[in-house]
Amino acid sequence: MKIVIAGGHGKIALRLTRRLSERGDSVVGIVRNPHHVDDIKKAGGEAVVLDLERATVDEVAAALVGADAVVFSAGSGNSATAARRDRMDRAAVVLVMDAAEQAGVRRFLHVSSINVGCADERGIGEGYSVYLRAKHAAEQHIFARTKLDWTVLRPGVLTDGDGDGTVELTAGNRVAPQHARFDQVAREDVAAVLVALIDRPDTAGRIYVVVGGRTPVEKAIPV
Repeated sequence: MKIVIAGGHGKIALRLTRRLSERGDSVVGIVRNPHHVDDIKKAGGEAVVLDLERATVDEVAAALVGADAVVFSAGSGNSATAARRDRMDRAAVVLVMDAAEQAGVRRFLHVSSINVGCADERGIGEGYSVYLRAKHAAEQHIFARTKLDWTVLRPGVLTDGDGDGTVELTAGNRVAPQHARFDQVAREDVAAVLVALIDRPDTAGRIYVVVGGRTPVEKAIPV
């Protein structure tokens, strides 16, 4: 398969690139910074340099031609302004979905957050709150798409450990959670779950929450 990852230099994205390339898939990472190209290649993928805050639908669609799936794993970063969070965490998602439709790519996976739309924002910080609102708005755009076979993955608090190949993966829903959760999950395990979701077309139209757990990834996806 050919998989295109928007935000290809992210910590989840590089792990996903390595996993996919090691099993023989073709992986293309979309990156803003040309200095990140070598890191994509070291992980086993190829890179396309595009700034998703400024690129046109045509430019992104050209990078998606021939793909079997697109994974949106880009992010605004911890110190981003509210304006940049909107551009990257909402508008760029819409851009990539528009491009996928134009390029004829139906499969779309979105890396979101466990606390998207959380009704009670106390204790999570203003920056994180702004990020969650942008991701929530992005999800509303995703849910409205009828020409994409989308899957939304909402990880818990991300860690950089090696992961142990086991998770707790539960079905999410479109109703916002009442209280914030801070369960942790290793980025390596999130990448493994993404691989499993890519391989499971029957997960289209579904939302999943993933945190650390005891179930092997290959057995964790609810049917």
